[in-house]
Parts: sequence; C-alpha cells; structure tokens
Amino acid sequence: MPRSAARPFAAPLARRFALVLAGSLLLALPFAARAADAPAAREATITVSGSGDAHATPDMAIITLSVTKQEASARASLDANNAAMGKVLEALKADGIAARDLQTSGFSIQPVYVYPQSTDGTARPPELSGYQTTNSLTIRLRDLARAGAVIDKSVTLGINQGGDIRFTNEDIKPVLKAARENAVKDAMEKARDLTAAAGVNLGRIIEINESTAPAPVPLPMMAMAKDSEAGRSVPMAPGENTYSASVTITFALNQ
Repeated sequence: MPRSAARPFAAPLARRFALVLAGSLLLALPFAARAADAPAAREATITVSGSGDAHATPDMAIITLSVTKQEASARASLDANNAAMGKVLEALKADGIAARDLQTSGFSIQPVYVYPQSTDGTARPPELSGYQTTNSLTIRLRDLARAGAVIDKSVTLGINQGGDIRFTNEDIKPVLKAARENAVKDAMEKARDLTAAAGVNLGRIIEINESTAPAPVPLPMMAMAKDSEAGRSVPMAPGENTYSASVTITFALNQ
C-alpha cells in the first residue's frame, strides 16, 4: 500500500523538474548565441608604404613623324601627301627598318577655312581655302645611333611635322623587378623603424599591394625641321630611363 500511494506524488514532481530544466536551457540559449556571435578580438597590424627606383639605358626609340599637305582640293591634298609619305616609307625600308617597326598612327583630311576681316563691322562667314591631309607614322628604331640620321632623311623626303620621340627599353621586366625589390626593402625598413620606436615586434605579412609608374613620357621634337635644314643629323641624347614601383604592406604585430 505505501508504495502505490507514493506513485501519484512522484509523477507530478518529475514533470515539474523537467519543466524547470527545460526553462533553464531556454534561458541559457540566447546567452550562448550571443557569445558565439561576438566578434573575435581584432588583430593588431601596421600598414606601411615603400617606393623604389631602378634605372636602365634605353635600347629602343619610338618616333612619330607626320606629313601635312594643303592643296585647293581634297584630292590634290591627298595625292601630294601620298607621294611624300611613300618616299619616306621606301627610304626607311631601304635603310633596313623592318615593316613590323613601321606603323601608321594617324590620318586625317580636313577642310581649311579663312576668316576674312570685315570693313563695315559686320561678321563675315568663313571661306573655304583648301584641304589639309595629315598622315602620321610611328617608327620603332632599335639602333639608337641612327635616330638623328633617320629623322634628318625623313624631313628631306617630305616629313614636315614633328610628333614625339620616346626612348624606352624593349624588355622592361628585369628593371621593373629591381624597382619592386627596392620598394619592398624600403617598406620593410620603415616597418622595422616604426615597430622599434613603438616597442612592439613585427609579425607576419598579411597583405601586399603594388603599383608601378608609367613608361617614360614622350619628348616633343620641336626643333626637328630646323636642325635638319641646317644639313646635319638631329642631335640625340637618349640618357637613362627611370622605372618606379611602390608597394603597400600590412604586417601583424606581436606584442
């Protein structure tokens, strides 16, 4: 009898215990979720920039020359231009410049107007005076010693408008590699100086970003025709090309 009488009391007690336990678990879940979602402590870092240069003697010149002819009609202007540029191309090829190093880089036929002066103060419309044809040629010259003579001969044969000249290097990979290495060394040195001053230790590299400077800028040849008319080759000074690189490096800091 006593055992059977205790059973009705034990069952409600077990149910109440289960409910209390379930409620405790439900209350604990939000705290656990918040702990899991909490962001991890941010890693201490330092970001520095470095720059580096490397130099190379040019081994190629890129020259742009133009023929400009003005005549009364577009046809006459084109014919005159074709004759002059044809002679230039033939002479350059005869001098050993490969066809792959000769490229037409611009061509245009434009009307030319004059604006007559008014004697009575009224505006007068422009008058067509002729047509101008311009044909531009870009030359890759791999023998820099011939640059002045090539320009001189081209002007003699019909070139009458200077474009630009750029002394460059056919293979820039080695010099760019040296510039990048110098930029990284510069950034590493800055990072060591800064961390030493702050009393912390430089850690692993997290990120590196790199950029390079553009190729050498073309130089205008404003005095080309004058020098050629004087009966001597145009003097040339290739000088030295400077290639630059810059890097930005992020390091971890070890406390």
